[in-house]
Amino acid sequence: MIGNVCFLLALLGTVYSVPISAPYYKSLTAEQASRLASWDQVKERHHSIWQLSGQTQGDMVLAPDQRNGLLDTRYRWQNAVIPYELAPIFNSNPAAADQIHRALQRFAAVSCVTVRPRVAGDTDYVYVTGENSGCWSYVGRLGGRQQLNLQLNGCIWDDIIIHEFLHAAGFYHQQSATERDNYVTIMWENITPGTEHNFNKFGADVITSFGEPYDYYSVMHYDAWAFSFNNQPTVVPVVSKILIMLQYSVLIYNNKYYKQCYFLGY
Repeated sequence: MIGNVCFLLALLGTVYSVPISAPYYKSLTAEQASRLASWDQVKERHHSIWQLSGQTQGDMVLAPDQRNGLLDTRYRWQNAVIPYELAPIFNSNPAAADQIHRALQRFAAVSCVTVRPRVAGDTDYVYVTGENSGCWSYVGRLGGRQQLNLQLNGCIWDDIIIHEFLHAAGFYHQQSATERDNYVTIMWENITPGTEHNFNKFGADVITSFGEPYDYYSVMHYDAWAFSFNNQPTVVPVVSKILIMLQYSVLIYNNKYYKQCYFLGY
């Protein structure tokens, strides 16, 4: 649905804390909080941190009436501008701050959506925090300040930064697509019990692909081992020679953004 992607970089984090003010945010269990706070990229090589951040499908914080957020004009950003502000924690983590700025500049350069630092007069904006609660975002514009979290240890990668801001722009995950069963097989037997709901798909009255073909390499696609309890694949392409990318390679964009922007009314 969204373009191909991926990138590299990691920094260290410390103690888990409760989000500053995040309505509809699902509190983490002690086990989830501990796992995120001690995230080890090598040990967790078969897992993506944003998929394990405890929210809807891993990283989406949804309002109760937001099942059709992508198609609802209430959640669009005015004039296709998404202002953002970094929390004070990034003042002492300049490398992380620079990485966020650079990733968003790349995103804005190939999109009809302008993502820029907040200026005076911006009342609706994304407030980027670095708490040890994983990587997560609201879907679309809520109004006022809305939180988007990028845990310092594990989330400061170009693909994850862009992934979360695409949620803020109003996009869902690729494997939620109405037609997804024509392209991937969900291996239910390998999914961690209790997390099956993360593989729900949405009807055509809820989301749209804007006429674009299913994109195995989308930055918004689960990796092959999402929510696996046995390190066996949970998402297998119907086309055997296709590999679902782990989201750790070169960032590639195309004109899909412009077509989607047209349908979004931007």
